[in-house]
Amino acid sequence: MIKAAILGYGTVGSGVYSVLESNKRLINERAGQEIEVKYVLDLRDFPDDPVEKVLTHDFEDIINDPEVKIVVEVMGGINPAFDFTRRCLEEGKNVCTSNKELVAEHGLELMKTARENDVNYFFEASCGGGIPIIRALNDCLTADDIDEITGILNGTTNYILTEMTEKGTGFSKVLKSAQELGYAERDPSADIDAFDPARKIAILASIVFGSSVDYKDIYTEGIRKISAEDIKYATTLGYAIKLLATAKRTPDGVMAYVAPFLVDPTHPLFPINGVMNAVYVHGNMLGDAVFTGAGAGSLPTASAVVADVIDAARHDGKRAYCGWRHDEKLALASSGNVKRKYLVRISTEDEGEANKVFSPEGFLDIISLGELEEEVAFITPELTEEDFEARAKGFGKVISRIRFC
Repeated sequence: MIKAAILGYGTVGSGVYSVLESNKRLINERAGQEIEVKYVLDLRDFPDDPVEKVLTHDFEDIINDPEVKIVVEVMGGINPAFDFTRRCLEEGKNVCTSNKELVAEHGLELMKTARENDVNYFFEASCGGGIPIIRALNDCLTADDIDEITGILNGTTNYILTEMTEKGTGFSKVLKSAQELGYAERDPSADIDAFDPARKIAILASIVFGSSVDYKDIYTEGIRKISAEDIKYATTLGYAIKLLATAKRTPDGVMAYVAPFLVDPTHPLFPINGVMNAVYVHGNMLGDAVFTGAGAGSLPTASAVVADVIDAARHDGKRAYCGWRHDEKLALASSGNVKRKYLVRISTEDEGEANKVFSPEGFLDIISLGELEEEVAFITPELTEEDFEARAKGFGKVISRIRFC
């Protein structure tokens, strides 16, 4: 028998406890031994909840109990999660977490602490909720040289963009609806300003490319400025707007960015709608692979956490492989030299000047929507990011621009 503790009894923590209790026989069989939850830490009481029999309000009960070999950290945030996690690892306890903020900020340090104490730090649920992408990268795809990983890694933004596309509704109205349905937080900035997917792609890139990627170094652009008009132009072209988080190897080095992109129907992430998440991986032997599933929610996320608990039980006393293996920080290449096309919206009266600035050698591909008489959009030739920004600054009258994938 191996004993475990859960730090936090919120949405994910209660889901973890439920999965461990509901699927106990199956989980024990797959772990190779019985897993028993000895403690659940929370500041609150839960009258009439079965968790009361193992509830504690004192973290010291857990850290000082040598029987506890696995700790599930699902508190969220940095403090006190970082201190609790570090102390558990130093005491020789394996830690499993869904805390993307903590992994992105302190993952390298915590894995080093785990190595020094011959235990494991597992974080499958930190990047795609119930999607088993980290285990796939660490176990199933270890024979491949991965050169790109791209994902729809935030269910809130994917839901908003899907609703805007299907119902023709503006951003603010859909955001309010998402908040009412519980898909968006009261303060949605981590989602709509894309800090959440930036953290997730930093974690995935660290695993794929070996060295630590700092999410603060990643170019990050959210969906706050995407309008109903942008969606209409995209639909007219047969494209969908998706918030993509990408890390890829290029001749200049590893490049990473998060931004809205126009995605065509042949792209593997085009059909991913609603609150679903998906991760596209390209390997030199495998080719293309797509992993799809629920990116959030109590039970999907808990399922991924419990998979880590089983892995921790299997590896009790020995280290598990993790692709994020080098201590040095990975310096990301600039995306300024990447060539791509852009969809640009301008006033109708500026069409001639736009042609001179953005395509002096030819004519721009102009798109006009009947209901928007005062504006048009055009597709640029392939331009580098730096070239586009220089031309847009000189033009000075761009309503909006979205990159083509």
